[in-house]
Amino acid sequence: MIPTLVLCAALSLVQAAPPKKLTASIDRVFGAQARVDTLRTDSLLVLRISRSDSLLGFATVGNVIGKDQPITFLVAIDPEDRLKDIDILVYREPQGGEVAYEPWRRQFRGKSVTDSLRVGKEIRNISGATISVNSVTIGVRHLLARLTELHRRGAIK
Repeated sequence: MIPTLVLCAALSLVQAAPPKKLTASIDRVFGAQARVDTLRTDSLLVLRISRSDSLLGFATVGNVIGKDQPITFLVAIDPEDRLKDIDILVYREPQGGEVAYEPWRRQFRGKSVTDSLRVGKEIRNISGATISVNSVTIGVRHLLARLTELHRRGAIK
């Protein structure tokens, strides 16, 4: 367990994400005109994304601690519980913001809970952003596992 990892209840996390940034992220990942419904689970606020009668996937917001400051991020999965994308919603550190760049985020797409998602293995480290890379990767792994578990047991549908 990493003591600096902070994963708060999703309700407070969504409040920490600027609404315009969250909306833009959902539009980018799932396409414009996607419908977003809020699902409350025991400890996580999940966004159900659909278009017409088709389920496009689920998303949730998390926070991890970088070197000193929280990093607010979105994890989105498709209906088959694969990572559709991740997005950095708020990056507060003076260094390491490269975790928000498309080439680094892209390596998460298509991964599932069966993938190790380990820095130095499936996930590239970024020189000067080691703490942010590790924190975000751990946070993504955690939220991917949570969303997958909730979806597989039918708590979100």
